Amino acid sequence: MKKTTVINSELSTVIAGMGHMDWLSIGDAGMPVPMGTKKIDLALTKQLPSFIDVLKNILSELEVQKIYLADEIKTQNPKQLTAIKELLPDVEIAFMPHSDLKKNLANTHAFVRTGEMTPFSNIILESGVTF
Repeated sequence: MKKTTVINSELSTVIAGMGHMDWLSIGDAGMPVPMGTKKIDLALTKQLPSFIDVLKNILSELEVQKIYLADEIKTQNPKQLTAIKELLPDVEIAFMPHSDLKKNLANTHAFVRTGEMTPFSNIILESGVTF
């Protein structure tokens, strides 16, 4: 049995296959996923698992150099924005309209669906390198 923190087999496989500048997305339960984008559905019920719990888990194994967030998170969910910044204090943040973030999901290796029920709890992670 795998002994590191990401034990979901689909998610672990995606992370292991990521290269420099590849994208992985995590989102709330309502985020629409483009046809053709792999969806790893972790949602069990409302708020379980939370967006932040899933992000923490992924960050334990994925080196991230940049993140992409919706502009709307600044005003519609500032608490979530603060939590994201606390987890990624030295990582560059690029903001874009939510509509553009949704379109960009088509360029990610996978979308990880959480049980999160707060608005604009969506992120694209850009992988970095560990050397």
